[in-house]
Amino acid sequence: MNTATRNKNANHAATAPAFLSVWDIHAYYGESYIVQGVSFNVHEGEILALLGRNGAGKTSTLRTIAQIGDPELRKGEVWLDHKPLHKMASHEASAAGLALVPEDRRIIAGLTVEENLKLAQIAPPVGWSIERVYELFPRLGERKNQEGITLSGGEQQMLAIARALCRDIKVLLLDEPYEGLAPVIVDEIEKTLRIIKDQGITTILVEQNAVRALKLADRAVILDTGGVVFDGTAQEVLENDALRAEYLAI
Repeated sequence: MNTATRNKNANHAATAPAFLSVWDIHAYYGESYIVQGVSFNVHEGEILALLGRNGAGKTSTLRTIAQIGDPELRKGEVWLDHKPLHKMASHEASAAGLALVPEDRRIIAGLTVEENLKLAQIAPPVGWSIERVYELFPRLGERKNQEGITLSGGEQQMLAIARALCRDIKVLLLDEPYEGLAPVIVDEIEKTLRIIKDQGITTILVEQNAVRALKLADRAVILDTGGVVFDGTAQEVLENDALRAEYLAI
């Protein structure tokens, strides 16, 4: 995508109404230019699939939105519900309602399932009490006294999502949530994400299993070499063989 087109998309992202607006962000690992003018909007309660080949900049874009600090945002803006995330530290972005669930899930060793949840929970809980999380994830309730890192991969993914919910989030950022999971467990995760969507939570999903992600998502953004090459409905991507072949290799 040429610079003029990217600038046009950036201007659109800055003016269109959105719950989360990513506007012309540029981010670096040291001197390596990774995120190169990415812009898109996400509406409240929407599931957006952020797709692309390996190395396209998907995870780096998620980390930039979450203000992790690595990669470093050097230009651009990220707004969540009228709040400037680009001016915040990562803990401030988290307090504003943003949660990143990384690929490795970051379950805390030495703590039980319930202790992992209690550590994350805001006080007092507003929307997502631990009891409500157990209703969404009955398996976690059954294993609440088990050390979190001894759970299966699918259960750890459930715990990572549940821990994010305990912070009463507005936006959930998921990085490769299906990685290493059996299809039946992926089915459970997707069922949960649909329930979360019905509760008004906005989700951005980075996933190598693009077809499954597209069937779940409302919209899709495709990245290539650090920039946006497609922004539209998920159905458009599913129906466009040439687009999928060129940018997703499917």
